[in-house]
Amino acid sequence: MAVPSTLDPLAALRAPGDPATDVYLTGTVFLDIIFTGLDSAPVRGTESWARGMGSGPGGIANMATALARLGLRTSLAAAFGDDMYGDHCWECLERDEGIDLALSRRVPGWHSPVTVSMAYEGERTMVSHGHEAPPPEEPAPQVPPSARACVASLTPGTRQEWIATAARRGSRVFADVGWDESGRWDPDDLADLAHCDAFLPNAAEAMRYTRTDCPRRAAAKLAERVPLAVVTLGAEGAYAVDSARGETATVPALTVDALDPTGAGDVFVAGFLTGTLAGWPLADRLAFASLTAALSVQEFGGSLSAPGWVEVAAWWQHAKAYDDQDREALRRYAFLDRLLPAGARPWPLRRAVPTIGFRRA
Repeated sequence: MAVPSTLDPLAALRAPGDPATDVYLTGTVFLDIIFTGLDSAPVRGTESWARGMGSGPGGIANMATALARLGLRTSLAAAFGDDMYGDHCWECLERDEGIDLALSRRVPGWHSPVTVSMAYEGERTMVSHGHEAPPPEEPAPQVPPSARACVASLTPGTRQEWIATAARRGSRVFADVGWDESGRWDPDDLADLAHCDAFLPNAAEAMRYTRTDCPRRAAAKLAERVPLAVVTLGAEGAYAVDSARGETATVPALTVDALDPTGAGDVFVAGFLTGTLAGWPLADRLAFASLTAALSVQEFGGSLSAPGWVEVAAWWQHAKAYDDQDREALRRYAFLDRLLPAGARPWPLRRAVPTIGFRRA
């Protein structure tokens, strides 16, 4: 039996009266143009040729796409320009990914923000351009829709009232945070953590906010402020502390050939959120999130590379058949046998669309 492109991980939990939306999120959508296959960083005064290129919706669209491909009913509130880039991003998200854009808006005369990402030596360099959308600058509604969960990107020193409102209305809030450009790294600047169920920073962010030199100690300190702290450790995997249950979990990273890390953090959050809403054990959630992130870095782009259940199933069939992963580590993923129907398309898969220039008939 072929694996359907989208399974419903919450099928057994759905009941009459449940919210129509599984996950609500808001933020800025960029058109991402990604160059891969660069041997080194571009050098001033020279021309560099990339061996690969892709384009697609980026920014908050990375997270929205990752959630939708894992079968969650996803609602996105964002501003879209009325240029061709905005048309393309809207079409990709609404038609191709099935994301609900009823709370999003088109802005006449506003050109879409654009990011050019260059991947080389396992890292990436990005150049972005954009202007604030005309008022209302924030596309998020004052009262977010009823949803099982919300994803919030915390802004140091700034309160986002919709986060507290969502929490009061029963949504579980999963938060990440960007780089603190002020350099303060003051945990008191993250006041909205008081309304969050989970906080998922990377190791560098976690250590700076907790003034520690160890990601695991950082996770423990963050768990004093939020029920669940998850710290991503890059090539070393991830670590989680559930202070509400007095539980910890760690998972090593999978061995993969990374092409482009763009959006891997967003995909990790989507994988972890999916397992949490489905009620999986903490260790399984952490392993699944690490797997989805590992699959994503093997393709270019953020939303382009977000894996769905077809990719997960194909990887698992390949992993069980070939000796290219540590066998002990693979036992961590045995829970996938309970989730996935038999049969999968051959590995590896390629789903990224190369350019906005190709139109469907």
